[in-house]
Amino acid sequence: MSTTANQVRTIIPTVDLRAQYDAIREEIQAALREVLESQHFILGPQVQALEEEIARYCGTKFAVGVASGADALILAPGDEVLVPSFTYIATADSVSHLGARPVFVDIQPDTFTLDPAKLESKITSRTRAIVPVHLYGQPADLDPILQIAGKHELKVIEDNAQAIGATYKGKRTGSLGDLGCLSFYPTKNLGAYGDGGMVLTDSEELSKRLRSLRSHGESRKYFSEEQGWNSRLDEMQAAILRVKLRHLDAWNAARRANAARYDVLLASVPGVATPRVAPGADHVFHQYTIRVPRRDSVQKALAGQGIATTVYYPTPVHLQPIYTSLGYHEGDLPASERACREVLSLPMYAELSRAQIERVAAAIKCALQ
Repeated sequence: MSTTANQVRTIIPTVDLRAQYDAIREEIQAALREVLESQHFILGPQVQALEEEIARYCGTKFAVGVASGADALILAPGDEVLVPSFTYIATADSVSHLGARPVFVDIQPDTFTLDPAKLESKITSRTRAIVPVHLYGQPADLDPILQIAGKHELKVIEDNAQAIGATYKGKRTGSLGDLGCLSFYPTKNLGAYGDGGMVLTDSEELSKRLRSLRSHGESRKYFSEEQGWNSRLDEMQAAILRVKLRHLDAWNAARRANAARYDVLLASVPGVATPRVAPGADHVFHQYTIRVPRRDSVQKALAGQGIATTVYYPTPVHLQPIYTSLGYHEGDLPASERACREVLSLPMYAELSRAQIERVAAAIKCALQ
């Protein structure tokens, strides 16, 4: 069998959860046995311990475990929230679910994060909050965002779903705004074996309210003071996450090392723009996302070589059918729209080998010749 044929048979996935599990199998199984022996499955000691550990890790006073990337913001109908358009739909959808209106803001082309220079023109008397997204593991430029929010008395809700462990000017992302939201979806840098999420805050008042809201608005058992929802983190996921949290810094360091290898190998490939790490930021490379001409043809060529890639995201949120009624049109947010045409996320995980990275880089170079 030729070398080329053998490579095609050996798939390089975008993320390899099996490789991660194999490395920590015994720790995970021991943690699950502990939960099964306890017979306590919802909001028990594992959740409480994880909340304390995540708060300590991220540098906040409080953390509240929830069932998924959290509906953290409490709004009223008619309120407006500024959100980037180049992000996953959940960033804006959570605003809509609460009866408020997302107002879309363009991104900085080199970091893919919310452009602070575009914020003030979007602020109205109905604006209540700004939601910067630390996309792909890259911290948004928070200093000017926080300054603008303070000037206009707005809340800042950090969407930290993709960037746990990242820092901005020495502080963990998720700890700088009024609230920070984490997702523990399985493919995240810190991923559960199912859905899970957490809300970070330094406010004792907000933490108490969130604990009530996650359980039908109950201030005590069977006594609900306001409309809430069922969004409780379960003990098995918390136990798994506690194991994984012990490894997170090492995994993030491996991701940075893998990103550095990609950077070197792709530096001389014409047309490829590798990820930029902003000054004062510490990227954790949830995704290693390049810009590339003829993106779709390059992706197809890589697939033919057994290399899986993903486009995060092919359609900006302001042009999604769900938001047609808001009246946005193509050309309104040009940086977001261009990113959607050009981005390609390459295989990225801590266990990725040097040989795999070299194979991916060689395939990209070949596809662009």
